[in-house]
Amino acid sequence: MDNISFIFPGQGSQKLGMLSDLAESFPVIRSAFQEASDVIGEDLWEVIQIDSKGTLSKTEITQPVLLTASVAIWWVWTTLTDVKPNVLAGHSLGEYSALVCSDALSFEEAVSLVHFRGCAMQNAVAKGRGKMAAILGLTEVRVQELCEKAQEQSGLVAPANINAENQIVISGEASAVELAIDLCKNAGAKRAVPLEVSVPSHCGLMRNAADELEERLESIEFKNPKIDVVQNVDGEIQTAVPVIKSNLVKQLYMPVRWTDCVERVYRLGCNHILECGPGRVLTGLVKRSHPSIKCFLSDTTEAIEDANNILSQL
Repeated sequence: MDNISFIFPGQGSQKLGMLSDLAESFPVIRSAFQEASDVIGEDLWEVIQIDSKGTLSKTEITQPVLLTASVAIWWVWTTLTDVKPNVLAGHSLGEYSALVCSDALSFEEAVSLVHFRGCAMQNAVAKGRGKMAAILGLTEVRVQELCEKAQEQSGLVAPANINAENQIVISGEASAVELAIDLCKNAGAKRAVPLEVSVPSHCGLMRNAADELEERLESIEFKNPKIDVVQNVDGEIQTAVPVIKSNLVKQLYMPVRWTDCVERVYRLGCNHILECGPGRVLTGLVKRSHPSIKCFLSDTTEAIEDANNILSQL
């Protein structure tokens, strides 16, 4: 039997109007957003459909929005079929969505936790001090070397997301990131462009936020996952709750090793992957690494029903 993996997107996959089509067919979508809205005291459905206050791009809102979207789609899936994935993985914030869907963490606790995570990340760095940039066309090793060179002349900068073999995101202090961009361009990068983000994630500037997250995690009950979850910091499956929590803390200041996560899923025999969340960002990254993997989307009624029709026959 072919193995199946579900993967859960992180920040950057949100867009205005997302899931409106699904919500018309599946009331559980609106129910999930109402539940999450009650937890943090914000109308999250209004945020993703109208965003009258312009808060969708704020990380403390983006994170619960995306987690809710992914979990809501998971709930839709479970109403359609008994087919369950063999393994889960999530990109950055998406790892929390995966843990909810594996029954390691309750939905309500997760919404509150990622809202707290977003606030801690936003408060960890003064506005304008940090920056992130996407580097295309250079290997991780080369980008690491150039970041180290930039650090010698400026401030902190390091690889933050290892998204594909030649697609690396760097993060750090604004001046150091800008210098690293120039160095990467001079070294032959196809593209080296700043990203529109509110915080410099997955680098040493997030240490204070990680300390706050670690303290918060001590009071939250986790269970052993019912479905294996591949974690970002090492691309490995962890089942012990203390290790899972420790890796969530490390994930804030260490790189998201997405290529390792995809490779682990592939080695487990998963040649069918469904992106459980809005958009197709992760599907594109999977296809870069393993073109043979059959990928499915889930954020429209047509897409999720098509996925069910095919995956239920495996």
